[in-house]
Amino acid sequence: MYIIAGLGNPGTQYRGTRHNCGFCALDALGQRHNMGYNDDKFKAMFGKGRIEGQSVVLVKPLTYMNLSGEAIRGFVDYFKIDVPTELIVLYDDIYLPPGQLRVRPSGSSGGHNGIKNITKMLGTQDFARVRIGVGEKPKDWDLADYVLSRFSDEEEEKMQAAYVRAAEAVECILTEGIETAMNRFNVKTE
Repeated sequence: MYIIAGLGNPGTQYRGTRHNCGFCALDALGQRHNMGYNDDKFKAMFGKGRIEGQSVVLVKPLTYMNLSGEAIRGFVDYFKIDVPTELIVLYDDIYLPPGQLRVRPSGSSGGHNGIKNITKMLGTQDFARVRIGVGEKPKDWDLADYVLSRFSDEEEEKMQAAYVRAAEAVECILTEGIETAMNRFNVKTE
């Protein structure tokens, strides 16, 4: 059983913002496999199904980003998964250009408050992640304002392709493992 969580903020006012890339990538994955979010539990919407022959739970926390770990911890405990091998988290990264992916088996939060909270709630930073580049914050911007801003038309085109590639990266992790996914998806894109 895998838990695949996409990070973002709930509510229509946050739809399409840089901070909601995890939600968008999770939606792309669900659409590829005819999975939706049929229920809510543990402060999250979720859907169960199969992807590439594996049982999965797609999780969209309904907490704000900074409390994402509360929802994920509930699912981890309920399904009794092995966090290092059965949890995959999709989220935005300001240190990567828009649309660039970075797949990793573990690592620090890199200053991302959602990942900080997940690490705190689970007591480990050893879980797979697919980071989705949203571009570096301009020097004169506040970080919160930047991650809650929307993409330009040019960036949006790159992001739509990135959500599909992020879904493909998750599929690769499920079928061929994290190392193969890293080799295939940690490449620069134009």
